[in-house]
Amino acid sequence: MSVWKKFSLDGAVAVITGGAGFLGGKHAEAILEGGGRVVLCDNHMVRLVVKTDELRSKYGQSSVWCYCLDITREPLIHVVHQKIREDVGEVSILINNVANNPQVEKGKQSLTRLENLSLEQWNDDFAVGVTGAFLMSRILGSRMAELGRGVIVNVLSDLGVIAPDQRIYREQGLSENQQPVKPVTYSVTKHALLGLTKYLATYWADRGVRVNAISPGGVYKEGMPEDFVKRLVSLIPMGRMANVNEYQAAILFLCSDASSYMTGANLIMDGGRTCW
Repeated sequence: MSVWKKFSLDGAVAVITGGAGFLGGKHAEAILEGGGRVVLCDNHMVRLVVKTDELRSKYGQSSVWCYCLDITREPLIHVVHQKIREDVGEVSILINNVANNPQVEKGKQSLTRLENLSLEQWNDDFAVGVTGAFLMSRILGSRMAELGRGVIVNVLSDLGVIAPDQRIYREQGLSENQQPVKPVTYSVTKHALLGLTKYLATYWADRGVRVNAISPGGVYKEGMPEDFVKRLVSLIPMGRMANVNEYQAAILFLCSDASSYMTGANLIMDGGRTCW
């Protein structure tokens, strides 16, 4: 097989959680460009339909499917998985992309600060970011293991490798209890997902299922606060945030035979931030 053919995803069916989101759509484009078909799963029905229609207009009606799914509900995952197998075919790729990302907030009492974060918020963020990925991996991954082939990619963050630098979120004139912070749950759930990646990779290594992670840095979007971008960029050796399409080739690599001898790894793409 030629090197270029190793990147082909012809015949592959990829399930992407959080498929209606910004990065979920970009991951879908990568799979579609590689020749695969995508199944978008998300619990936001309106956004899911909009994203599906957008991708179908570019890649064709039969290349993109969607199912409304709450990944914290195990019985529903079984139902949707069976429906996907009937409608589209056996799943060969799972991208665990969804995560709760509580907004950095400020105010009279910042509820995202460690001292103020509710146990309910903690449990909810773990249910989506860790338990949901576990359930999707167990149900879809077990079927992959039965078939002797499959790929799981867990989408982390550079904050799944390092802790947030809270200084970049600070604002002048606010007391300590009002200062905005990156919530503890975001970083901790991403760290936990890396542990799940390594466990699943070794558990299914002899069953033909590869499990890897990708840790992307922040993506620049129009309208981001200039001061925040400046502070964040000062922490990145390359001196900039990621562009919107810079992770797509990496997703294609991880999902294809181009990475056939790679499992249990974490591909860090952060402009060098975690080196400092």
